[in-house]
Amino acid sequence: MKPTLLILAAGMGSRYGSLKQMDGVGPYNEAILDYSIYDAIRAGFGKVVFVIRHSFEKEFKNAFTAERFNNKIEVEYVFQELENLPEGFSIPEGREKPWGTNHAVMMGAKVINTPFAVINADDFYGAESYQTLADRLVQLEGKKNEYCMVGYKLGNTLSEYGTVSRGACTSDANDNLKTIVECYEIGMYDGEVKHKLGEELIPISKDTIVSMNMFGFTTDYFDYSDQMFAEFLTERGEEMKSEYLIPTVTNTLINENKVDMKVLHCDAKWFGVTFKEDKPMVIDQIKALIEKGLYPTNLWEK
Repeated sequence: MKPTLLILAAGMGSRYGSLKQMDGVGPYNEAILDYSIYDAIRAGFGKVVFVIRHSFEKEFKNAFTAERFNNKIEVEYVFQELENLPEGFSIPEGREKPWGTNHAVMMGAKVINTPFAVINADDFYGAESYQTLADRLVQLEGKKNEYCMVGYKLGNTLSEYGTVSRGACTSDANDNLKTIVECYEIGMYDGEVKHKLGEELIPISKDTIVSMNMFGFTTDYFDYSDQMFAEFLTERGEEMKSEYLIPTVTNTLINENKVDMKVLHCDAKWFGVTFKEDKPMVIDQIKALIEKGLYPTNLWEK
């Protein structure tokens, strides 16, 4: 059994200002997505499923094909649209914002039949994280209610060009996740890393383990997600900016003792293009990794 990689690529990147999932950062115009898939292939993933939007379907499909990846991994596309709702629900008038990350995950249900990983399209996670996650997912074949996530040190995930939001994690003595608490506007304030809580600035350690939306699930997660999405829409569906997020579901399942989520520790340095100003840094980071021999100069050269 080879696990599946589900890539959340439907977001248009409002802060970045363009379709950043396809923006070239490698020497041969490779996107961060290319490096994610390269790392996934060598870690042992057998299929990649892209969650995209119909509005950029043609452009995306032309760019990311199985042939591009030398047919080393199976490729599927699924679509996240506002109208993807359970029977009996409709889009509230004026709603434009997508329903969030866990709604995007749900779109993969019909094409995923193995334990699977979930990542963001615009995040560079590092080869170590994919191997760590793949090794764990292989162990979950045929199992239920045993999930996992890759935990990063906060200090390895910050941007130099603006504040970020991160899910701060707490876990028990067996590395089972207890909670993910979203911390907002994390950045350097007077030489110290802090986050905002209301109007107050709260110090936070650089060693805090945070979630970067790199999760591993077994397929029963889709059933839980369907059930809880209907509950979410009943309670918050009329809110114009409400989002059905992965931590919303996982926190609930953990608190109800329905699942365990193992925190997989990783010393990799995360980076991404949260802001346009991040792009030169990402290009330099990729170049440095190539110079160390960790990636070929031309990623998909046959």
